[in-house]
Amino acid sequence: MIKVQVINKGHQQLPAYATPLSAGMDLRANLDAPVVLRPLERKLIKTGLFIALPEGYEAQVRPRSGLALKHGITVLNTPGTIDADYRGEIGVVLINLSQEDFVVEDGERIAQMVIARHEQADFIIVEELDETERGAGGYGHTGVK
Repeated sequence: MIKVQVINKGHQQLPAYATPLSAGMDLRANLDAPVVLRPLERKLIKTGLFIALPEGYEAQVRPRSGLALKHGITVLNTPGTIDADYRGEIGVVLINLSQEDFVVEDGERIAQMVIARHEQADFIIVEELDETERGAGGYGHTGVK
């Protein structure tokens, strides 16, 4: 388990794993008043959290499946990436893909955050790539069954 420094300038509890095998931690809205999301409207919802990730790690902000299924609410830039050198407040860009208004309440679990190790790439220019069975096939190339 890695250690992540956090400042909580909000009034919500810190993100936590719901179960011992959870990959993501719930992020909560930190609001002074409820926020209405009209159909197809997007808004940045603040969390009050500021983090410092270790080098080689990122935090991915992802939708919550229950909000998506029951209310059509999702994270617009999913997954949103929080880089190890970012020190600003974590915000979540929510969008309402339903046909009804949705009210985001203070303390509501609005997204989940997954902390993951990553690598950086060094591109090497070549004249051709190695052959594979798949080749250039993509976008449905492997079929539906």
